[in-house]
Amino acid sequence: MKRMMLCALIGATGVTLTACKAPFNDTPDFVQGDIQQTSYDGITDDLLTAGLGATGLGSTPAPAFADPLNPTAAELRRLAIYNNYRALVDTSPGGGYGTFFGPQVGNGGEGLIPGDEYIAFMTVPGSDVPVTVMAQVPDSFDPDRPCMVTAPSSGSRGIYGAIGTAGEWGLKKGCAVVYTDKGTGTGAHNLATNTAQRIDGTLSSTEEAVQFRADLTDEERAAFDSNWPDRFAWKHAHSKANPEADWGRHVLQSIEFGFYVLNEKFGRELGNGKTLLTIKPKNTLVIASSVSNGGGSSVRAAEQDEQGLIDGIAVSEPNVNPEVDRSFTIRQGEAPVITEHSRSLLDYTTALAVFQGCANQAPAIREVAPLNAAFNPTAIGENICNSLANKGLVTGATLDDWAADALRILNEEFGVQPEQNLLAPVHFGLAVAQSISMTYANAYGRAGVEDRVCGLSLAATDTAGAVTQLAPAAEAALFSASNGIPPSAGVNIVYDNAAGQPTNLAASASPSSSQLDYGLDALLCLRSLVQGTDAVTGADLEGPQAELASAIAGGIADVRATGDLQGKPAVFVTGRADAILPINHTSRPYFGLNQRVEGKKSNLRYYEILNAHHLDVLNGFPGIADRYVPLHHYYFQALDLVWEHLTEKQPLPPSQVVRTVPRGAITNPLTEANLPAINLSPEEGDRIVFADNQLQIPE
Repeated sequence: MKRMMLCALIGATGVTLTACKAPFNDTPDFVQGDIQQTSYDGITDDLLTAGLGATGLGSTPAPAFADPLNPTAAELRRLAIYNNYRALVDTSPGGGYGTFFGPQVGNGGEGLIPGDEYIAFMTVPGSDVPVTVMAQVPDSFDPDRPCMVTAPSSGSRGIYGAIGTAGEWGLKKGCAVVYTDKGTGTGAHNLATNTAQRIDGTLSSTEEAVQFRADLTDEERAAFDSNWPDRFAWKHAHSKANPEADWGRHVLQSIEFGFYVLNEKFGRELGNGKTLLTIKPKNTLVIASSVSNGGGSSVRAAEQDEQGLIDGIAVSEPNVNPEVDRSFTIRQGEAPVITEHSRSLLDYTTALAVFQGCANQAPAIREVAPLNAAFNPTAIGENICNSLANKGLVTGATLDDWAADALRILNEEFGVQPEQNLLAPVHFGLAVAQSISMTYANAYGRAGVEDRVCGLSLAATDTAGAVTQLAPAAEAALFSASNGIPPSAGVNIVYDNAAGQPTNLAASASPSSSQLDYGLDALLCLRSLVQGTDAVTGADLEGPQAELASAIAGGIADVRATGDLQGKPAVFVTGRADAILPINHTSRPYFGLNQRVEGKKSNLRYYEILNAHHLDVLNGFPGIADRYVPLHHYYFQALDLVWEHLTEKQPLPPSQVVRTVPRGAITNPLTEANLPAINLSPEEGDRIVFADNQLQIPE
């Protein structure tokens, strides 16, 4: 039996054996297949910018392929780095790029970083679904002062999903950076052609190792394609693995992979085919990091770290689903006390998917929310309100009444902060809640593509919304262009049960209404699976729907975080206006849970940034740039604070609200006056405190 599996069995007994601690100079048992290694000179190509440099990353158009139908692995990597960097970092003029952050800041020139890149597939015990792992070792790495930063991908992104966040900070610091796609990533399986992506993004229709293929026999796949032609299976949604349950283990394994790579590169040869272990947890500073889903993954890794691999944590807007502990409450200023915190991601996201389209029409936000009109056709919003009203899910006599009630439901019943209201419409227009609802319902329920949960599938669609084949050039670029959670890169969510014919969800008419209402019946079906009861009638679910709802509930339970960081120094930064991961269900209750679990032993600090939100890339648009500042800047501050605490024993500032100053217009470049630093001695009125079983947040 492999060492890892044996140690897992021994660990279950509560006994720890020295032999079960990873040696880090043997290829880890979890690595599947070969490890691919590539060196980059920092002139023609590099680790951070793929040879584009800071100017190339900040410029348009995107790098092109010489042959759009047959891109090389190097071309796919370059475009993947370009797209993933720009998806998370605002590179527009005046938004902080090149001044407060960017490859060139503190690095000189164009910011190219030479070094070695190692990439492989791995698995976790109990699953055979490939997970991608990668280690980047810059030439500036000092084996006498080794350091490592974890960079699990944000969202459902692929292996380069954290290149511009944890990747940039770690590489510029001279640390090895270890990445994992966390079992998500592109992993797109074309069920019509059997084509999927290899580890480097190139396409394969043979049975060689690829990122993901659906668990179907050739006969089953052909039958499915006959009934539902031109569909795709997607790794995060359809792997039947609930990868989120293992995100912490993925990060811990990536650290072990990093130690193995470092010892292969810098260890002393013993002459018997072995390498002397010279870089190990005891002498290596390891910071668990990343943003959003990647940040949540690193938090889970710290909770599960039984080998002492992690020294500190610095994360931004982490997607954590804390265990529900209603023994404490949350209160912001003099606002009503929040008791119903810690809802699961799928709970509040399906609520946003159902109600936000109508809430966008509320007088309080209709004309004020930036890009609302551009991203949300008024007619569809009105139809959603009509459908909700006809089903008795919103009250009132007029459109304004219904929309105001939908907004009330989100703010009062689901704990969505009013600060998030202005950004929620653009997220609905980008199908954020809709895509998360579809993907995570499948993942938590361990459903396969053949299950078509709530009548939803994935395919390319034409301008009328009808299913069509994905263009070959678009499929060739999926590794580089997709964010791993459709709608993305030409693949959309299709409502197979839409009135008339299978149609792009955004252009669907529900059977119950026959009006274009964003396939509300499908979204209500997803909401019902979370509730365990019919979202319209309140009746208990029956048969397969009840079984799937139970499976989803179990999947949600599997991803709950304990709040126990084992006393490790940790920093969370989160924007108060986060409209994707509402703070009353993520960072705030996790901090409160941690205080309950660890008490005086806690070393977690929580910094809530005013006028900051989840997707900094939106700050490049007028109306949004006017109101919001880059949370990315404070994420880098968090990493700096944890680094200084670990290396120089500098104290971590107390938990606090950081009062930023919006720039007022996109033409006004950000300055230090807009971005005050996290304060080592904040005013009493800015301190976040946990007292008398209440998390108290200043207004």
